Amino acid sequence: MLTKRSHIVPVLAISLAVPATALAASGSDDEVPRVAVGDAQELTIAPLQQPIDRFQRLVHVVAQRIRLEERAAARRQRREAFATLPGGVSLATLESIAACESGGDPTAVSSDGTYRGKFQFDYGTWESVGGSGDPVAASEAEQNYRAALLYSRSGSSPWPICG
Repeated sequence: MLTKRSHIVPVLAISLAVPATALAASGSDDEVPRVAVGDAQELTIAPLQQPIDRFQRLVHVVAQRIRLEERAAARRQRREAFATLPGGVSLATLESIAACESGGDPTAVSSDGTYRGKFQFDYGTWESVGGSGDPVAASEAEQNYRAALLYSRSGSSPWPICG
């Protein structure tokens, strides 16, 4: 999702960086670059280079912050999508099962590769609760949600040792 705000920084950076780069590139290393302004006037450019550099760093920092804010908003949106656990299952119950099954690691895979993710789903069980693909590739919030669905349907029996 792009916002108007996310377009401002790159456009501003390009519009200011191109002329500044052209001005900074004119002249040699041993002399102060000068640009003719009128018939007899010249403008010294060297004093402008430091503010140009600072501005370019500022644009870079602001663009990074915007990208981080957008990523955080996307993560928040995914978390909210799976925030309500079905069947009244508490997160504490799920965390207890996950701690026993995988040490709470959403990327855990059993030694033979059969059981995968935080709750050690096999592919058949994962698909039976609406999951698709590899459970390890799903977000932790989705793994919690799918485990809560399974728990609300079958209780602790899918986890005979840890449930």
